Amino acid sequence: MSKFSDLANKLEELSKQAAQRDRIKGEHHQALFDEHLFKCRSRLLVPCVSETKSTFESIIREQQADRLTQLRAEHLTQLLLSQLAAIQRELATQNIRHNEIKHSSHYRKPISELYQDLSQHQEWEIRLRDLVFQKTNQVNTCSSYERAQAQKDLLLAEQRLERCSAAKLKIEKQITFRERQNPSNDYN
Repeated sequence: MSKFSDLANKLEELSKQAAQRDRIKGEHHQALFDEHLFKCRSRLLVPCVSETKSTFESIIREQQADRLTQLRAEHLTQLLLSQLAAIQRELATQNIRHNEIKHSSHYRKPISELYQDLSQHQEWEIRLRDLVFQKTNQVNTCSSYERAQAQKDLLLAEQRLERCSAAKLKIEKQITFRERQNPSNDYN
């Protein structure tokens, strides 16, 4: 139970940090996180921390009511850990984001950054392909009782892979366009 209280304390600390960050930075120009990670689609960090607390509370509530199946526990735990990691990453990069290029001038991003984005998306795409493979195996090997949830998880993984591939293709097109525009590009 001490891990739960440690996690509750961590969430309180993140809540304070998020409130401070939101006061300083205000709203981001788009939702901070993917809609599958945070349903709230918020441009502020505080609602995302609140949703993470809600995920945590669901685990505790369902466990206390003896309704927490192993599959549900794995799903909620994975979601909670992903949400925590995303919030911590966002807080850790707030100084970098302060200087980031705004979306309206995205096309002016240095080509070296486009290549970094492409590399990141290629890495994500590999991970998502692995995830789709895992989820496909789960659908094929699970009991009929677990199949509906396994199919839903597979569908979500496939949708994430599809979005990642589309974003990667968009970045590739930007790079191609920029290189044709300036063949002697010095990566600026």
